[in-house]
Amino acid sequence: MQYTTLGQSGLKVSRLCLGTMNMGSKEWRPWIFDEKESEPIIRHALDNGINFIDLADYYSTGVGEEVVCSVLRRIHRRDALVITTKVGYPMSDDINARGHSRKHLMDAIDASLKRTGMDYVDIYMLHFFDTETPVEETMGALNDIVRSGKARYVGVSTMYTWQLAKIVQVCDRHGWARPINMQLQLNCAYREEEREMIPFCLDQGIGVSVFSPLARGILASDPQSTRSRSDFFIEEMYDDQIAFHIAESVARVARRRGCSPAQIAQAWVLNKPEISSMLVGADSPDQLDSAFAALETELTEDERYELGRNYTPCDPINDYTAGKRIPRHPRPARAPFVD
Repeated sequence: MQYTTLGQSGLKVSRLCLGTMNMGSKEWRPWIFDEKESEPIIRHALDNGINFIDLADYYSTGVGEEVVCSVLRRIHRRDALVITTKVGYPMSDDINARGHSRKHLMDAIDASLKRTGMDYVDIYMLHFFDTETPVEETMGALNDIVRSGKARYVGVSTMYTWQLAKIVQVCDRHGWARPINMQLQLNCAYREEEREMIPFCLDQGIGVSVFSPLARGILASDPQSTRSRSDFFIEEMYDDQIAFHIAESVARVARRRGCSPAQIAQAWVLNKPEISSMLVGADSPDQLDSAFAALETELTEDERYELGRNYTPCDPINDYTAGKRIPRHPRPARAPFVD
């Protein structure tokens, strides 16, 4: 396993992070694994050096935290793990059981700690940017959570660059705990974060972790999987011809390499030096193995061209642009990938 520090913090994390959205309760989504099904995947991750675990209270409406941490408490030392959980999406019909108000953040961290059976989380992460709550209120509450010892660090996820800039400015003005990690979506089929967000994070010393390196599965060339057939986000985010052309390019490079498309798509992310860590959501230990192999896969210039030649801009994928996509058209292939 390879390790790195998150931004300008001293926190060392594995370059692969175990994503756990698929662990919890099948009542939430049909493709979710229960505790018994999740344990072999978690064990395989830890046995191969992954120390970075990504949770969210929203996953299976809290059951995800319970399932994953029940396994972790039984099989591993808490102090050897870096555990992050996210907050913000609705946890019930209660109008205050969502968002990033001080009330909800204080209630939510206590609820997450109770579900995980732990005294603290390493990174407490905003799941999105709450436009209905003043930034000062949110970051002041997060700073108090850090000072209380219930979280070691602050993180953020999925927002516009100007929104992150606002967060950083407020933290610096008040001397509050700054975010050390930005978790964002990046893959061969969605690269909009390369324009502003990633350069801003590098400039500000904020680590970058990437989720959905397989574009919710379409880059793995497995359209018949349970998740591919039941995850409505796939249609919302990647239902355009360009995304499928990119998936074909990934498969083409994989065939020449003699490996899986997933390994190539993950290698594309991991080959980027600006990326601190990549989340891996696996349905089996074998799927984790493709990510381990991707860590050692160096792409050639021709392979990178083939993987990138179809990409053209699209609307950012976030909570504010659902269903808005720019029509995209591919560029022609060039040797050695001309059929």
